[in-house]
Amino acid sequence: MAIDGLVSGLDTTGLIKSLMQLEAVPQTLLKNKVSESTALISALQGLNTSVAGLATLATKTAKTDSLDLFTASSSPPTVTAAVTTGASAGQIDLVVDKLAQTHVSVSDALTAWPDTSLTITSAGGTPTTITAASTSLDDVVSAINTAGAGVTATKVAVGAAGFRLQLTATASGAAGSFTVSGTAAAMTEVKAGQDAQVTLWAGTSAAQAITSSTNTFANLLPGVAITVSAVSVDPVSVKVARNDAAISTVASDLVNGLNGVFALIATKSAVVNSTTGSGAAVVSGGVFTGDSTVRDINQRILSAASLPVNGRSPSEIGISISKTGTMEFNATKFAAALQKDPAGVEATLQEIASRVSVAASSASDKFSGQITAKVTGQQSLVKDLGNRIADWDLRLASRKSSLERTYAALEVQLSNMNSQSSWLSAQIAGLPSGGA
Repeated sequence: MAIDGLVSGLDTTGLIKSLMQLEAVPQTLLKNKVSESTALISALQGLNTSVAGLATLATKTAKTDSLDLFTASSSPPTVTAAVTTGASAGQIDLVVDKLAQTHVSVSDALTAWPDTSLTITSAGGTPTTITAASTSLDDVVSAINTAGAGVTATKVAVGAAGFRLQLTATASGAAGSFTVSGTAAAMTEVKAGQDAQVTLWAGTSAAQAITSSTNTFANLLPGVAITVSAVSVDPVSVKVARNDAAISTVASDLVNGLNGVFALIATKSAVVNSTTGSGAAVVSGGVFTGDSTVRDINQRILSAASLPVNGRSPSEIGISISKTGTMEFNATKFAAALQKDPAGVEATLQEIASRVSVAASSASDKFSGQITAKVTGQQSLVKDLGNRIADWDLRLASRKSSLERTYAALEVQLSNMNSQSSWLSAQIAGLPSGGA
């Protein structure tokens, strides 16, 4: 570290600092470039996430069954229907004859089990002999519940009479029924296991009874689960229709996904006009301003979404390009087109989604995507700049040491010259005067 001039009176520290600032200009420019590249990398990674999300959404929409969306209704509400994969439009009438029941048996009141074993036989004829640790009701309950016989036991208090043991099938329906034998305990069947039953085309020669071990019939109609909750006398109608609102939502979501990408690019490409403290005008570009890669990605995705499908503009189904270069979705126009030509609208929407999927995937692929390549290139640039900045650190440190040595040597020379000057002045002063 330099010491300010003791002999020269120079501000050595200030001089070296000013000189080093000039020397460091190239390194400062490199550091600014690193900051710019780092900001661009971060923005590109954010864009890649957004475009990858669009690719996922578009790929899902482009699948052949993505628009097979249906809704089910029934009257009265004692029968409900839920739509699953593979549904199609249709209607069926049914009469609910019986609801499913779970088999329940209960013992007479007792304080202890009369013996230490019992046998539970399933509806299919499989016997399970259960031996308890003792005649204690708790031991019997525990033994039944761990036997895997398809039955659970519960001890129920019935006042002064003691307790009654309730045995309940673990599965509803006739297949869950059971019998109890091999014990002196008297058992009463409270509720027999029973399947639910509905009749299709009731009252006709085509009448068909269908049963289910639960109150849900999963296969009456493809992709529709029908659940009954009350017996009926009159037929109950179950109707499955195309869910136009859900299809419209799929289209709207795709347009929103597109606009999310376009908005992100526009925001980070915007040029901002401002002024300095002295009032001078300053124009600042966004991190994507002038970036050809981002501009190309934007155009590819926009073209995929807006170009004609089989010679017809997507605007015919309510999907159009706006004056600002984004996409617009007209729900009313889409609904009208879907009502008029559902197959055509679905085909158009899926073709748009397929093209967007290709464009977005090409841009965001984690191995070969345009954005990935751009990020990789910028990361390599930052690494190279970092090495060059480090080299400049060594160069500047060496230069600073050189300047400090130079100014230190200057002070020594000035000190020597001052000493020599003082000696000469003393010698001159000591010479005899010429007037003697």
